[in-house]
Amino acid sequence: MRKFVPISNPDLTSQSNRYRQLIEKIFTSRFIPDRNEVPFEREDIVQTAKELKITLPKNLGDLLYSFRYRTALPETIQKTAPAGKEWVIQSTGRGKYRFVLRKLTSIIPNPHLTETKVPDATPGVIARYALNDEQALLAKLRYNRLIDIFTGVTCYSLQSHLRTTVPDFGQIETDEVYIGIDKKGVHYVFPVQAKGGKDRLSIVQIEQDIAMCKHKFPLLVCRAIGAQFIEENLIALFEFEPTKEEIAIASEKHYRLVPPDDLTAEELALYQQRRE
Repeated sequence: MRKFVPISNPDLTSQSNRYRQLIEKIFTSRFIPDRNEVPFEREDIVQTAKELKITLPKNLGDLLYSFRYRTALPETIQKTAPAGKEWVIQSTGRGKYRFVLRKLTSIIPNPHLTETKVPDATPGVIARYALNDEQALLAKLRYNRLIDIFTGVTCYSLQSHLRTTVPDFGQIETDEVYIGIDKKGVHYVFPVQAKGGKDRLSIVQIEQDIAMCKHKFPLLVCRAIGAQFIEENLIALFEFEPTKEEIAIASEKHYRLVPPDDLTAEELALYQQRRE
């Protein structure tokens, strides 16, 4: 494992650079070579800002959210990870966190996967007034019943943006929770994480969703789902399953929402061949 070397001559004028400097300092002040964890607390952000004479971000949660789900940790931190692993930030309780080494996993839509066209049932007024990519994606999933199509289970939206506390994880938020039932009467819970724009799906969030389901819905079969915009009307859906060592991608499908007239007889015949 490499020794930590901080960057030199940082530009502290932008928010991204402030975030970078704070997270680097927190990491390097606690990092011990050959250790797999680096614990810290929310209060450490305040203390580190004072030490570096950096204006404290108004929203401390945004700094943590940024490096957990939106932006990669600084390269100077990632260089300390051994080959095949990466540092991620986990919540370990209220106001408590840790950098932890995990197997390097990228949840990126496969560019070589075939697309399936689905007639777009999104109400025009919803598409017009959706406020952000995540909201638009959740709406398209809901109105086009893409979770049903992807999983083969009849699903119903239970709650959007579920915030709750889970043992060993602290407070978490799940973008949407679906409850489903199949033809044999089996009941399912589908936690969904949706990402658009520059945000990226995170294994950490998927782990939290699975832990939430075990805690809140212990009698239901949990099937964790990730959704990602590839293009405006092209959506990648992932299903994840836990293994002994990690969270793995169990399946991935791409759905393109199109006007009904854009589905040709040839394409429908092709989909029938897939069924066979």
